Amino acid sequence: MKLLFTANRFPYPPFRGDKLKIYHLAKRLSQRHELHLVTFLEDKSDLQYLPELQKFFKEIHLVPLTKMQSYKNSLFAFFQKEPFQVQYFSSSKMEEKIAELHATHQYDAVHVQHLRMAQYWAKNKSLPRILDLPDAYSLYWKRRIETYTGIQKVFAKIEQQRVFRYEAILEDYDLSLVCSREDLTYLATERGIKNVCLLPNGVDTETFTTAQHNYAPAKTILFTGNMDYAPNVDAVVYFAKEIFPIVLKQIPDARFVIAGQRPVKKVKELATSNIEVTGFVRNLAEIYATAAIVVAPLRFGAGTQNKVLEAMAMGVPVVSHNIGFNGLNIESGQGVILALEKSDFAQQCISLLSSEDKRKEVGTKGTEVIRAQFDWNVIAKQLEDYFLKLLNP
Repeated sequence: MKLLFTANRFPYPPFRGDKLKIYHLAKRLSQRHELHLVTFLEDKSDLQYLPELQKFFKEIHLVPLTKMQSYKNSLFAFFQKEPFQVQYFSSSKMEEKIAELHATHQYDAVHVQHLRMAQYWAKNKSLPRILDLPDAYSLYWKRRIETYTGIQKVFAKIEQQRVFRYEAILEDYDLSLVCSREDLTYLATERGIKNVCLLPNGVDTETFTTAQHNYAPAKTILFTGNMDYAPNVDAVVYFAKEIFPIVLKQIPDARFVIAGQRPVKKVKELATSNIEVTGFVRNLAEIYATAAIVVAPLRFGAGTQNKVLEAMAMGVPVVSHNIGFNGLNIESGQGVILALEKSDFAQQCISLLSSEDKRKEVGTKGTEVIRAQFDWNVIAKQLEDYFLKLLNP
C-alpha cells in the first residue's frame, strides 16, 4: 500500500505521546508499504532529525506553523465554535499542501493522527481515511473539569462542550480508532458513534525488556511522563502530598522519583530529601530498571498510559488509579494493581515495597500481557489489517 500519514507534530524524537506512536507504527509498516508524511514544523531545530524519519518515509512534507500563528489561532478561537485545540492547528498552508499531495499522488489510504487534524480530511471522501485518536477527547475534558476551580473550570467546561459537539466529525471518516476499551465504550454508548475500533498504544519491547530489571531494590517509587502535561502534574502533586506521606510512615527511607521533561514550577517545588525531580531522561529504560514500583495516580485523562505499558514491559509492578488501568483489558494484579482511594493506594505501595516476591509475581504477569497485546509489532499489524479491510471490504 501507498499510505499518507497526516500528523500534528514532527514525530521525532519519539519520547512521548503523539510522536512515539507515529514513529513506531511507521518504523514497522515501512517494511512492507510505501509511506509518506505531512506534518507541521513548529521548531526548525527538528530539521536535524529528518534523516531518522527518512529511514521510514519515502517523502516528508513539512508545513511551517509558528508559535505566533498558533497563538493568533487560539485568540480567534474565542469567536469560533471549534475546540481551541483544533483552532490551534488550523492552517490554510496545510490545506493547500494536502490538496497538492492528493492531486499528485495515488495514495491507497490516509492515516490521520489526532482530533486536531481531523479538519483536513473529514470532507475528502475520495479515498479511505482512518482517524487515529489518543483518547476520547470529550471524556478527557469531562474528567478535567472535576479537578479545576475558578476560571480554569470555566474554560474547561467551554472546551469540553466544544469538543463534545466537534467529535461528531468522527462519523465523516471511514474508521476511527482509540487506544483503550474504555474510550471505545464511551464513544459508542454515550456518544452513539459507531465507526470506532480499538488500536492500543504499544511498547518497544526491544528497549523496555525484563532483562534490565532487578527485583531486589525496594525503596524507589517512580513516576514518568511529560511534566508540563496537566494530568501528570496533578498526579505527582497529589501523590507527593496525599499518598507518599502515608508510605513514609511505614517505610521512612522510601524515595519518590519524578522523571520527565519540562517540569513546571509546581513540580520542581516538590523536591525534598525523599523526592527527586530529574527533568529530561534520555534513556527511560535505565531509570525503570532502578525502580521497585511505578505509580500512576492520575485523577483525570483518558486513553492508555505509556508509563504503565513501559513499566509492565520491564516487569516493574504498577499501582494505578482507574485512569491508568481502565482499557488495559486485564485483572488487577496482572502487572498493575488497581487502587482507587488514597489510603488503599498507599497500602498497595507499602505491600509491594515490603515483598520482593510480590513485586516479581505482579511484574512477571505484566510482561506476559505486554507480549500478547501491546508489542508495537502486534499493533502495527492491527493497523495494517484495518487498512486492508477498507481497501478490500
